[in-house]
Amino acid sequence: MVSLLQTRILRLRLLNLVGCVVLVGFNLAIPVWPMVGMNAVLAVINVVQLWRLLRHRHDDAEYAVLEVNSTDAYLGHVLTAHHKDISKFNPGFTSAASPYAFLVQHGERTVGVVLAHDAGEGRAQIDLDYVLPEYRDFTPGEFVYRRSDVFTDHGFHQVMAPPRMRDSTPYLTKLGFHRDGPNLVLNLPH
Repeated sequence: MVSLLQTRILRLRLLNLVGCVVLVGFNLAIPVWPMVGMNAVLAVINVVQLWRLLRHRHDDAEYAVLEVNSTDAYLGHVLTAHHKDISKFNPGFTSAASPYAFLVQHGERTVGVVLAHDAGEGRAQIDLDYVLPEYRDFTPGEFVYRRSDVFTDHGFHQVMAPPRMRDSTPYLTKLGFHRDGPNLVLNLPH
């Protein structure tokens, strides 16, 4: 039941795999062969699905970063549709001061939004870094910050995380952010 309540697909597959392996062992111990067979097949299916998910986790061909106008109707729709989840992680967030807007796409699906503004001295201040729950295990932010030129094309050499993202330090550290005084910053490649 816990696995079915997961919004993150990677966790769901992993928990299902663990459950199947436990049930294979249990059903082997009390010789219920049809259940051994069924759970063994389900375990293999979960292993294959996990392999597929993890194989494309850092694949540039799987994700695209699209710059959109900050007043774009589709961007407004995405922000409105996910307002409750965005507010949960970003209390008091408003997109009014975010002239730079980027959508993270996985195929035809929008999986994330990054909004930013110019903080001066070649620094971009992130106002929002939001990823749909089912894609959070796949760190699509790396395609915005590390693998695309969306910030350097605007003349930025550094990206600063907002103070409310300090709780996300492990995520930011994976992306290459580091402490610079009170700020968490990412130096962009030149």
